Amino acid sequence: MATRVFSDEEMEGLRSFPAIGKDELIRYFTLTPADEAFLRKFRRAENVLGAAADLAGYGEREQTRTDHLREVADYLGWNQAKAIEHKELDEFLLARAMEHDSPSLLFRLGCEYLRSAKVIRPGVVLLLEKVASARTAAEQENHARVAHLLTGERARGLDNLLVVDPALRSSRLHWLGTGPVQASPTSVGGEVEKLLFLRGLDAHALDLSALPAERRRHLAQIGRRLTAQALERREANRRHPILLTLLAQSAVDVLDSVVQLFDQTLSGSESRARIKLRDELAERAKLSEDRLTLLDEILPVLADAGIPDEAVGTLLRGKIGMSRLIAANAGATVRLPRDHGHLRLLEGSYTYIRQFAPKVLKAVRFKGGTEAQPLIEALQILQELNATGARTVPEAAPTLFVPTRWQGYLDGAAAKGDATAYRHYWELCVLLSLRDGLRSGDVYVPGSRRYDNPETYLFKPAQWEAHRVEFCRLVGKSPEACEALPLVMDELDEALSDLEDTLKGGDGPVRLNDAGELVISPLTAEDIPSEAEELHGELERMLPNVPIASLLVEMDRHTGFLDCFTHAGGKQARSPQLKRNLIACLIGLSTNMGLHGMATSCGIPYDVLAWTAEWYIREDTLREANICLVNYHHQLPMTAMFGSGTLSSSDGQRFPTRGKSITARHLNKYFVGEGISTYTHVSDQHSTFGTKVIVATHREAHYVLDEILGNATDLPITEHATDTHGVTLVNFGLFDLVGKQLSPRIRDLGKIALYRMGARADYEEKFPTAGPLLTKKANLDLVADHWDDLLRLAGSLKYGHATASLIVGKLSASSRQNALATALKEYGAIRRTIYAAKYLSDPVYRRKIARQLNKGESLHALRRQLHYAREGKITRRQPEQQNEQAWCLTVVTNAVANCATPAVRWTPTCWPTSPRPAARRSTTTAPSPSTTTANSPSSTRRATDRCGP
Repeated sequence: MATRVFSDEEMEGLRSFPAIGKDELIRYFTLTPADEAFLRKFRRAENVLGAAADLAGYGEREQTRTDHLREVADYLGWNQAKAIEHKELDEFLLARAMEHDSPSLLFRLGCEYLRSAKVIRPGVVLLLEKVASARTAAEQENHARVAHLLTGERARGLDNLLVVDPALRSSRLHWLGTGPVQASPTSVGGEVEKLLFLRGLDAHALDLSALPAERRRHLAQIGRRLTAQALERREANRRHPILLTLLAQSAVDVLDSVVQLFDQTLSGSESRARIKLRDELAERAKLSEDRLTLLDEILPVLADAGIPDEAVGTLLRGKIGMSRLIAANAGATVRLPRDHGHLRLLEGSYTYIRQFAPKVLKAVRFKGGTEAQPLIEALQILQELNATGARTVPEAAPTLFVPTRWQGYLDGAAAKGDATAYRHYWELCVLLSLRDGLRSGDVYVPGSRRYDNPETYLFKPAQWEAHRVEFCRLVGKSPEACEALPLVMDELDEALSDLEDTLKGGDGPVRLNDAGELVISPLTAEDIPSEAEELHGELERMLPNVPIASLLVEMDRHTGFLDCFTHAGGKQARSPQLKRNLIACLIGLSTNMGLHGMATSCGIPYDVLAWTAEWYIREDTLREANICLVNYHHQLPMTAMFGSGTLSSSDGQRFPTRGKSITARHLNKYFVGEGISTYTHVSDQHSTFGTKVIVATHREAHYVLDEILGNATDLPITEHATDTHGVTLVNFGLFDLVGKQLSPRIRDLGKIALYRMGARADYEEKFPTAGPLLTKKANLDLVADHWDDLLRLAGSLKYGHATASLIVGKLSASSRQNALATALKEYGAIRRTIYAAKYLSDPVYRRKIARQLNKGESLHALRRQLHYAREGKITRRQPEQQNEQAWCLTVVTNAVANCATPAVRWTPTCWPTSPRPAARRSTTTAPSPSTTTANSPSSTRRATDRCGP
């Protein structure tokens, strides 16, 4: 059974002498003088050569070769595996098996351990048997470490998760794993019910720290994919650890889901109120226009000094008419409050909000810092009012958290003695302030992953002490503000000096107008010779037009990227049809045909594709496959002509959706109904190294740093370009602090505020033309006071201690009371000024950024062509499923980009399929496209070829 980990060919490769190239031959088989002296003691020439290269077949006796091997091992310091070595290997494999369950990975780790310990590897079968024993022992150890948690009552509770509940008409396990598809009071109530159910099982209090983090992740991953029936068939010592880890993870996930749905449902009501406000203001403006017309007729009469005062009224009434004056007076509008009536309109949804808000406040515990204490007190009062059914807000209820624009509503209701209106407005202020506090981190939820105390996302002071020196050396920053900020000032002066020279010309594309304002002319189109256009067309016609399945087969032959798709449960045996099934899944998901459409199109049964997608197609395997493709593309000789791989860009691409989804939003500019956005990171070599599905209405700037810091490819990214949507002061500051350069193309760059690092007079003296443009002064004292905290924040992101999008989102939403966020924005303003000066003074630099962003748009067009079925509408509803589909599209896009790069030698093939059914194809499915292997929109063609032979 142990030898089934590898195929017969792989087993033969492990037993035989490895294939050696020229580089390996030079590196490992160059003999030193000491080596030659050692080999000279062997008496015959063939023995000298055989011992030197460990060749089979030399020597007349097998004992001779055994003796020689022992002598060579002794000379090199290697040992045979004896009892003590076997025991140490078993202990090593058990420790690793507690973290990883993959037999092939454990085998490789065992080989690496033996190599580091200079122990000659035992036979392959023996080592595989040790791996199998370690996995069995690890399962027993897992159960032993959580046995104290498995009381009789808890074990019965875990087993009851697998039983069908008549009220739910499904098992509790399936119920817990089914996420909401829209933000509504019903969805909030459903998630709160799950949260209370999990707390009834004490899932929030489970301490599984005795299990390694990787083992917990692995067990939870298996639990999410196995059905209740499959888990029920497993032995208790294997089933219960899986269910325990799944419960512990579900407790955190459901808590996050409750808070997220609270935010989205409340924000939905606020958005609808804002739409109503817009319509009301438009109607008000229309009515005001008639009154303004009437005023135009009245003013000339009043301003005419020749008309006696006593005749003015008679003249106006006669000229305008009493009926018109009375109508205008009746249409007089009340003066608008500071928010133009937004909270008043939101109060119309008070009953709707009450359907879910009390449930959330009762189920979730909120905490906050010193600044948020008035809000926390208000939340406690509101919880008491909900619990007791009281309707009047106590007089001592705090209102310090209420924004100034809403304070008038409370004052007006209090002045009128309207307790009901006061309760409504006060409660809405509490809920909206709670939402904003959760977004900024001023209010947090203990036990949550996404909404926990922001301090938990950063290095603790003791941890930071151990990393500070290494981090500062890595990013080239001084740990002392007194040394770092003068260098930034020098950099600003140098950039302003270049800008000064540019503006002095007065007639270039970047210049000042008569009012002293910046004028930035668009870049002129590049002059491409007609010969180059003809050559482009000729080369495009030479590219092979092949079925996409053949393309993926060919890329697997070059890169082996399909081997990155491993079984989620650690299963190693791979059927001969697995690669065929994987390719079918990739095509079905990337082209939006879906697995049903793919099964109909190519003849592979749907249940086979569904099983393959469930156990092999997931984000971590798709990432590994994508890394394999990007790295292969990076090392192709022709790729260097596209770029060095140091520059990248990111942008969002919108896709419409069909059906409800928690990530879908209305966006009239892009969708008739609802849709989502995929945020992709693209290198200057036309490869896509990052993909993430985000809400289409969310700020893209929050996600820019994620894939830059998480880049696991060979691309040496140092500079990143975005459009205006990816720019914030927080991003400018963080990019520089982690050792990267943010180079965006900012719309209306001439209108942004530029900052100086000293007195206005000093800068205007040094830079007479550019100096007056620096209208604001940076708060250097604030930056200096928080310099170490800024470095600690950047270090936490750099070392993966926190997710960049989470931190950037909270910092961007923070108020001025958050000193760290304010200091980062001040530093970001300085970095933005330095960048703007460089960008404006260098037209070559501006064109480089524009070219890179155009590469991203080109790849967007390619993805749009590939994602053609069902009118491009995504039907998958859960965020995890949507993310997997987006990654499938990225993998296929990179495969096309690879094949479009000259250096890939084509031997077109296609994987076989079972006989295609004779039934007519459904109109909801579409054939797999053939693809012209080029990474430009003009060279992607939709064809009607099937993916089968």
